[in-house]
Amino acid sequence: MLRFLTAGESHGPALSVIVEGMPAGVPLAAEQINRHLQRRQQGYGRGGRMLIERDQVQITAGVRHGETLGSPVAMTIANRDWENWRVSMSVEDHSEKAGVARLSRPRPGHADLVGALKYDRSDLRDILERASARETAARVAAGSVARVLLEQLGVAVGSWVESIGAAKTKILTGSPESLSRKAESSDVRCPDEKNAVAMRRAIDRASQAGDTLGGVFSLAAWGLVPGVGSHVQWDRRLGARLTAGVMSIPAIKGVEIGIGFQSAVWPGSQVHDEIIYRKGKGYCRASNQAGGLEGGMTTGEPLILRAAMKPIATLRRPLRSVDMKTKKNTAAGYERSDVCAVPAAAVVGEAVVAWELAAGYQEKFGGDSLKEMQANLQAYCRRLLNR
Repeated sequence: MLRFLTAGESHGPALSVIVEGMPAGVPLAAEQINRHLQRRQQGYGRGGRMLIERDQVQITAGVRHGETLGSPVAMTIANRDWENWRVSMSVEDHSEKAGVARLSRPRPGHADLVGALKYDRSDLRDILERASARETAARVAAGSVARVLLEQLGVAVGSWVESIGAAKTKILTGSPESLSRKAESSDVRCPDEKNAVAMRRAIDRASQAGDTLGGVFSLAAWGLVPGVGSHVQWDRRLGARLTAGVMSIPAIKGVEIGIGFQSAVWPGSQVHDEIIYRKGKGYCRASNQAGGLEGGMTTGEPLILRAAMKPIATLRRPLRSVDMKTKKNTAAGYERSDVCAVPAAAVVGEAVVAWELAAGYQEKFGGDSLKEMQANLQAYCRRLLNR
């Protein structure tokens, strides 16, 4: 079973990740993880933090001579900004001596208020430091490890942005692979440059107004075999695990698979994918309205998800709030923030999808080593062709 755990605060010394269940023999180097950490930091509309951090992972356990050992893989990502926060974020109690200010003005749309109430904290920094999207760097590291395993099994993952604010792409044509590849060269991760221009303008207008923008991005995976996941229990349905994972990304407010909500509008004759048989390939679908999932399992068609991200909760022109010390009406607090992080969220989404797919493949094909897992996969594929 694949699982991972992250720890660390936004302005603490480092983020930590432990990945357990990775089979032995998977070729893994820090560069394979760093590439995706760097992609997460890019994107039009990012804030000053990205000028400070240059995320690099240090693998401290579970890998020897470039291959996983089958034991837990431990990683750390240093926070360069920690140097400016040594007193404010110190483990020891320096607050009174150093005069560290306590934050008491929660931001609407953030975890500040409910987290302070739940955990009985008087300083909102105790909440916002962990609730910060900085934590997603650790998840990208874990997802990148999973991604390397998937690549060894013939599966690739990608993403592209469909809208930022009111700036939306027209109908995009092409395979998920081609759309994702085109998006790589865009600072808003839009495969169409004409629409990308409109997205940048929307971000500029929001920045000038002291506001923020959200958007919609697509996630895709291809090279999948049918039958990953299961219909037999609710928590084994792959669609439930994928959508839960994507929804766990900060600011994500909606997820759909395939045509999603449109399937509630169209009649069944237009929604369901007809089944065909092709020699040399086996059973497949004439279309992919289902987005590659039926009955909680992969169909073998490309997996397609769309996620809606709300605007970032930190505004330079803050909304109304209440000071938790005085109970008086006030403006919400302000922390350094991005104007738009939709392109970065798409990269985080890739990591989440890669993780859940790798976990599904590990459950389906098992194996303590990569070679064993690959052999099990190949035997399964041969059996499918003979059905």
